Amino acid sequence: MGQGKYMMLRRRQVTMETEAWEDAAKEYEELLTDMCEQKLAPNLPYMKSLFLGWFEPLRDAIVAEQELCKQGKNRTAYAPYFDMLPADMMAVITMHKLMGLLMTGGGHGNARVVQAACQIGEAIEHEVRIHRFLEKTKRKKPENKEPETESDPVSKEQEKLRKKVTHLMKKQKVKQVRGIVKGQDDSKPWGQDCQVKVGCRLIQLLMETAYIQPPVDQIGDGPPDIRPAFIHTIKTVTKETQKFSRRYGVIECDPLVRKGLEKTARHMVIPYMPMLVQPQNWIGYDKGAYLFLPSYVMRTHGARQQREAIKRAPRKQLEPVFEALDTLGNTKWRVNKRVLSIIDRIWASGGRLADLVDREDVPLPEELDTEDEAELQKWKWKVKAVKKENSERHSQRCDIELKLSVARKMKDEEGFYYPHNLDFRGRAYPMHPYLNHLGSDLCRGILEFAEGRPLGNSGLHWLKIHLANLYGGGVDKLSYEGRIEFTENHLDDIFDSADRPLEGGRWWLGAEDPFQCLAVCINLSEALRSSSPETTISHMPVHQDGSCNGLQHYAALGRDKLGAAAVNLVTGEKPADVYSGIAARVLDIMRRDAEKDPTIEPNALRARLLINQVDRKLVKQTVMTSVYGVTYIGARDQIKKRLKERCAIADDSELFAASCYAAKTTLTALGEMFEAARSIMSWLGDCAKVIASENQPVRWTTPLGLPVVQPYRKLGRHLIKTSLQVLTLQRETDKVMVRRQRTAFPPNFVHSLDGSHMMMTAVACKRAGLNFAGVHDSYWTHACDVDEMNRILREKFVELYGAPILENVKYPYL
Repeated sequence: MGQGKYMMLRRRQVTMETEAWEDAAKEYEELLTDMCEQKLAPNLPYMKSLFLGWFEPLRDAIVAEQELCKQGKNRTAYAPYFDMLPADMMAVITMHKLMGLLMTGGGHGNARVVQAACQIGEAIEHEVRIHRFLEKTKRKKPENKEPETESDPVSKEQEKLRKKVTHLMKKQKVKQVRGIVKGQDDSKPWGQDCQVKVGCRLIQLLMETAYIQPPVDQIGDGPPDIRPAFIHTIKTVTKETQKFSRRYGVIECDPLVRKGLEKTARHMVIPYMPMLVQPQNWIGYDKGAYLFLPSYVMRTHGARQQREAIKRAPRKQLEPVFEALDTLGNTKWRVNKRVLSIIDRIWASGGRLADLVDREDVPLPEELDTEDEAELQKWKWKVKAVKKENSERHSQRCDIELKLSVARKMKDEEGFYYPHNLDFRGRAYPMHPYLNHLGSDLCRGILEFAEGRPLGNSGLHWLKIHLANLYGGGVDKLSYEGRIEFTENHLDDIFDSADRPLEGGRWWLGAEDPFQCLAVCINLSEALRSSSPETTISHMPVHQDGSCNGLQHYAALGRDKLGAAAVNLVTGEKPADVYSGIAARVLDIMRRDAEKDPTIEPNALRARLLINQVDRKLVKQTVMTSVYGVTYIGARDQIKKRLKERCAIADDSELFAASCYAAKTTLTALGEMFEAARSIMSWLGDCAKVIASENQPVRWTTPLGLPVVQPYRKLGRHLIKTSLQVLTLQRETDKVMVRRQRTAFPPNFVHSLDGSHMMMTAVACKRAGLNFAGVHDSYWTHACDVDEMNRILREKFVELYGAPILENVKYPYL
């Protein structure tokens, strides 16, 4: 990329990060001016017109409040922080943050006051820092700056600035570039108390000024029904496991606002968008990733000890982790426009295809004209079920709209990047929350590598295997040759899917991952129709997935040959299927039990009842969660749910008894096949119990040098009075949660190992010249590079377990 083009993209990136709220505020101001000049409302979508209608009264109310704060009128709790930002920007942040929470709040049309106040207050504080920084920058700018010309896209002044920034970065003196914005200037952080006080007052002002009425075409002959858009209520929740009720405040939106939320996504300001330039390299806890937006290498969620452990760790110790995160963040992506256009067509016509939710609600059952109590009760249950279904649909529609909104904004970009950070266990995640490759089939179908590479012989081979894997339905369990044969037997379907995805036979809709399958159909069709398939350029990420990855790590830790064979750590003619293997063992146990005398062995009847129900699907969830500490009760509930879906046993008491028996049998089969895993899990749990009984959190250091501190502590309550209500904020206490520390350690420890393996593989792939993306135990690269990536990931797995990992846990200081 030329220097001029890079500087242009960098300027756009800076604008995206620092001026998003300001641009939104300017847009509202311009629309208001437009309305005044034309004496009529512009032709806006309904939700946009609502936002505009709320903006001016809220802005004016904030201006009035800021004036009262300056006069010291009884507002000492938040006065010092309330006039640091222009009122129009505060209004936009308040509206968008609250609407964003309502969209992602599970479809119930409400948001918790604590969460909303924290997010709004935090966003205001951050924007204050950016605003101050930009003001300082403007004051320092030379007035007689020469304009840029087409022949000289990078002026001398810009070149000087670029060199200065590079020099500062090398010396790690980043305060002038990012530090002020990320909270490292002389001003003190506000703290959560001040944030929620500011947030609550802004929410209160919005509730006092935001009104709604039905759209013009829905108003009858009567007077307009004008009502508040938001109300504040207190909810009471009593859990069966608790002796007392919990009360908390929520902001509820009017049903008309809730209905319009699905159309709000395209108007939302989303600060943490994918980046147009490569993310800043990580060099510290809060130094890296985005240029200006606050970026932290780990999501500690307020866990003080974990945050301090990362900050105290020497930079040299964390360099392997930083390098891996930089590698993941430097992978360039783009939008697959053909797939996006097909998704847009399906969505515009009502959804319902390829796992997209129906855009229409389920009609409510008609009210019964009866006094029969039993019939009325059935009707109430039906109404409740339909409302629950509609609430879930609404939530899914909001989620899809947010994803598609980002895709549409990014579709014309040549490429973009996803900065990554870690959870406390050391697993890597993209920092952008909506459209990323960790997401659903929809997201993965839309995204592809920005760089294309020729398929070559091996790439064509892997693309065919990849298509079979995505189609699923048992095809993905065949040998590689069997999967290639499946693809070649369906070439007509593949061509038809690529040429006429919605008008043709729609074969791709039968896949387990339909949108990814469609993307591969398009690429494979292009290659096979070419005079030289091997030279066809492919942008497809091809996945190599772990086989029950947690059990793979336990098998390697325990040098367990039987377990290793079951989870494909040992080569075979075709992939081993651990779920089918466990199902076969369960079936053997049940057949033995079924032959016994039911008068002596009560499980004989249950075994006979379940023999025809045992398959990989029945046991899959329990096997998957076994490494994460699934309990007998959890396994029972999982199996009961599967049996209920099949309507296998009508009687509820018999269903419960059969589920208990099946759960015990499945856990027995797991113990037999993965004896080493159960022993290691038990030992890790015992270690954690001893540590936690001394009121200490369990700590360890991952093979890559990342310090981990389990965050499970008892929480204290901190009451704080705001203008809206008394809020209860949670604070860590000095007491650890002994049981939680014990049960969480085995799965967290394994997650830290799979995170280490993924990051080791990422760095090695980068050094080998490969593009790499990782989704926990699924590794992605170009089709032509799969063989090389396979070699590397196996090499790194052997390297990881060549170290004495369990010994290092037992004797950490030797």
